[in-house]
Amino acid sequence: MSGEILLTGATGYVGGRLLSLLQQSGRHVRCLTRRPDALKDRAGFTTTVVRGDVLDRSSLTEAFDGVETAYYFVHSMGQDKNFEEQDRVAAENFAKAAAAAGARRIIYLGGLGNPDHQLSKHLRSRQETGDVLRMHHPQVIEFRASIVIGSGSLSFEMIRALVERLPIMICPKWVSVKAQPIAIEDLLAYLVAALDLPIGHSQVYEIGGPDQLSYGELMQEYARQRGLRRWMIPVPLLTPHLSSLWLGLVTPLYARVGRKLVESLRNPTLLSNNLASRTFDVIPRSVPEAIERALVNEDHEFAETRWSDALSAGGTIRQWGGTRFGSRLVDSRSVAVPVTVEQAFAPIRRIGGKTGWYYANWLWSLRGFLDLLVGGIGVRRGRRDPEQLRPGDALDFWRVEACESSRLLRLSAEMKLPGRAWLEFEVTPCGEGSQIRQTAIFDPVGLTGLAYWYGIYPLHQFVFAGMLRNIAKEAEKIHRQTDTAV
Repeated sequence: MSGEILLTGATGYVGGRLLSLLQQSGRHVRCLTRRPDALKDRAGFTTTVVRGDVLDRSSLTEAFDGVETAYYFVHSMGQDKNFEEQDRVAAENFAKAAAAAGARRIIYLGGLGNPDHQLSKHLRSRQETGDVLRMHHPQVIEFRASIVIGSGSLSFEMIRALVERLPIMICPKWVSVKAQPIAIEDLLAYLVAALDLPIGHSQVYEIGGPDQLSYGELMQEYARQRGLRRWMIPVPLLTPHLSSLWLGLVTPLYARVGRKLVESLRNPTLLSNNLASRTFDVIPRSVPEAIERALVNEDHEFAETRWSDALSAGGTIRQWGGTRFGSRLVDSRSVAVPVTVEQAFAPIRRIGGKTGWYYANWLWSLRGFLDLLVGGIGVRRGRRDPEQLRPGDALDFWRVEACESSRLLRLSAEMKLPGRAWLEFEVTPCGEGSQIRQTAIFDPVGLTGLAYWYGIYPLHQFVFAGMLRNIAKEAEKIHRQTDTAV
C-alpha cells in the first residue's frame, strides 16, 4: 500500500518493536503519541512523530492525513478507575477520525478469551474495544492473542520474576489455567502480514503457538531452560486482590496492574478456530522455542544497548543494589576527564594482566584464588598482548566480548558465578574532554544469584569507584605526558 502507516503505542512493548520492523522494511510511518520527546531517538528517516491524544478527537485530524492503515495499540490497563469507559471513548474517537480521513484499515491487537464466558474486566474491555472500532470503521483487522513470550512483555516478565525469585511457589488457581502463548516474533509477523490483506470487511483472527499449557507448566519450562528447580504448592485461596499484592512484592508489576492481569489470568485463553493459519503464512513457534528465543534475543538486545543513554534517561535516582533492566542488575558510574577519547581509553585498553585493575589488586587476586578453590579458572591467565585487545581474548578471569577502538570494552566473566556477569567501559566525547562510564552488569540465576549480587554490592561501591577514579587519573597522566612530549 502506498499511503503512510499510523502507529499508536510506539513507546510500548509491541508498538516499539513493530516500529523497528516497519522502519527496517522502509515503510513510511507516522507515530501518534502524547509525548513526542519519548520517540525522538527511535524515529528513523522514514518516520515522523506527531503529537495527539486518542481521548481528544480534535488532535487526531492532522495525524490521519494521507494515512492508509492505522495500528491501534491503546488501552488503559494502568488506570485505577473508569478504564473501560476511557477505552470506549478512545476507540470511538480513533475509528471516527480514521473513517473521516479516508484511512482504509485499522489493525488492532486484542486479547484471547471466550466472550460467552464471564471474562475479566480487562479482557472484556479489550474485546469491547474491537467492537467499538468495528462500529465506526468499515475494516478492522483484530488479532486476539494470549501470553506474549518475549523479553519485556508483561506476562513473561511476571513469569520470569516468580521463577527466578521463588524456589517454592504458593500457587493460586490461576496458575493451572490453560493458555496458548505466542512468541513476540510471531505476533509481529502477523501484524506486518495484515498490511497485505485485501481491502474488504472486518475480521477477527485468533493467534497463538501450537502448545496449550498452564501458567504453571510455562513457569516450569522457563525454570528448566534457566537450570532452576522449582516446587509449586497449589492452594485454593488467594483472591485476585491478594494475588496482586503478592505479585507486587516479588515481581516488577505495580499492584493495580497486577490485579487486572491476575483477573485476566483466571480465564482460559485458547484458540477456538484456525482461521489465522488458513489466512497467513506465519508458522508460530512452540513454547520451548519461544522462551529460548526470548533469552537469546535478550542477550543480543542487551549487547546493543547504550547503558549510558538508558541510565541518564532514568534520572539521578539510584536504588539499593543498582538499577534493574529486564532480569539484569546494573551498577554504573561515570567521570568526566579533560582529555581526548583516545587518551581516556588508553588505560582501559591496558587493563588486567601485569597492569592490574587500577585499584585493590589484592582483592582481585583473592577473588581469583577463591575461584580456583571452587574449580574455576582463577586469575592467572593474564592477557595476550599488553597493549592491544580483540574480541575473544582471555583477560585474567574475563573474556573480551567486544572491543571498539577508543570507545568500548566489554568483558564477560568466566569465573564461577550464580549467574552471568559483564564489566563494560565506554568512552564518549564530553564538552572539551571525555566521559568514561564504567558499568557492572549481572544476570542472576535464582535466589542464589540475587543473594550474591546484593551481598557483594557494598564491595562494588568500594572497588569499582576506586578503579574508575584511578583510570581517570591515569588518563590525565597520559595527557600531561603527551603535552610534555609535544
